[in-house]
Amino acid sequence: MAAVSRSRYWQNAKSKSFILPHSKMKALKLLFSFILCILTIGHGSGDDDHEMEEFLKREYSLTKPYQAVGFSSSSHWELMGDAMVTTEQVRLTPDMQSRQGAVWSRLPCHLNDWEMQVHFKIHGKGKKNLNGDGLAIWYTKERMQNGPVFGNKDNFTGLGVFVDTYPNEEKQLEAQKKRYTPSTQRIFPFVLAMVGNGTISYDHERDGRPTELGGCNGMVRNLKHDTFLFIRYVRRRLTVMIDIDGQHEWRDCLDLPGVRLPKGFYFGATAITGDLSDNHDIVSLKLYQLTVLRNKQEEEELKDEITIPSVDNMELLRVSRTEEGMSGLAIFFTVLFSMLGCIFLVVVGLLLYGHWNESRRKRFY
Repeated sequence: MAAVSRSRYWQNAKSKSFILPHSKMKALKLLFSFILCILTIGHGSGDDDHEMEEFLKREYSLTKPYQAVGFSSSSHWELMGDAMVTTEQVRLTPDMQSRQGAVWSRLPCHLNDWEMQVHFKIHGKGKKNLNGDGLAIWYTKERMQNGPVFGNKDNFTGLGVFVDTYPNEEKQLEAQKKRYTPSTQRIFPFVLAMVGNGTISYDHERDGRPTELGGCNGMVRNLKHDTFLFIRYVRRRLTVMIDIDGQHEWRDCLDLPGVRLPKGFYFGATAITGDLSDNHDIVSLKLYQLTVLRNKQEEEELKDEITIPSVDNMELLRVSRTEEGMSGLAIFFTVLFSMLGCIFLVVVGLLLYGHWNESRRKRFY
């Protein structure tokens, strides 16, 4: 009996060691709920990076040793013009005058959300502002067509992101001083983006200002470290960033919602030189498919097929840039002439009123 009682005692003691009082259980439940709430809030307040997964799409990517580049029908990428493949890069143009080259994907991209990471290099013997003209990364309906827009056709349909290394507008310094304030004048090289619908022309003489979506300064020439360009299109939002300081950190350049790009367009990279030149190299183009969590409303919007590239509120963007571009002198004269016009109208009104009052008095005699 003693043995049995001792056995039951240890069994009861063992079971009791795993049973907590009701108050402690309640406290643990509250603590668990609190932690879960904090984690949920943290997840919900995170940016898109915490809601997305990315997958490298090799068929749309261009990487060493560039085996996918060639002129055969089985190649994923095709060269054009003066472009050539080396062991280290795809050289779009050599550091020589009047050259242009391109590399274009043969496969149309049908991804809803994507991200392109461009490893590029621009270098040459020319000094500052004595080099040109720059390179461009494209997502367009057209492909393999020469033209004046960094080696691609004008009036393109789709997206162009330009690394512009030569300031054409500086040829008209006086006009630029009247047109822009010191805060809106550019320092070159300059990175900018543009969306075309097939009818919009790139203004070469004004370095694309009238049609740009935004941009940033980027000192990318003759650097000893790697330089990168980042283009993301997700949830109809276009984001452009650069990593050119050798710190492995992305710097914001452009972030714009309401950008509508159709599926089925082609990726490409082009460059051009004129009287001034540079080596324009593409080390790699890596395209990632983004898997995004969407709500029901976003899923419904995704069903609406986009056929023509466009940007929401583009007219408002142009108006705001025009207002920002007014110089202090222009604003002064605008206000001055407005005040003079008001004074003139008041004087004319007083004279007319006096004449009418005098005529009215004469009628009583």
